[in-house]
Amino acid sequence: MTTPHYVYVIECADGSFYTGYTTDVQRRVAEHDAGKGSKYTRGRTPVELRYTEQFDTKGAAMSREHEIKQLSRRQKERLVCDG
Repeated sequence: MTTPHYVYVIECADGSFYTGYTTDVQRRVAEHDAGKGSKYTRGRTPVELRYTEQFDTKGAAMSREHEIKQLSRRQKERLVCDG
């Protein structure tokens, strides 16, 4: 059995979006919420999970993470609303 890999988008308290990669979405969101996630989210808590995608390989997830990070704010808003 292979470990699933995820790309996630959280919305920070200031309304900004953060995109990341993990193998455990709930743990990672809890880390962000506790101020122990990325440097970007530390001063922007609480955070709310808005979107996830699951992949079979880390490489595929990392590629998708990069794609999402290149999107404009409006495109990210559309992604989380449609997703």
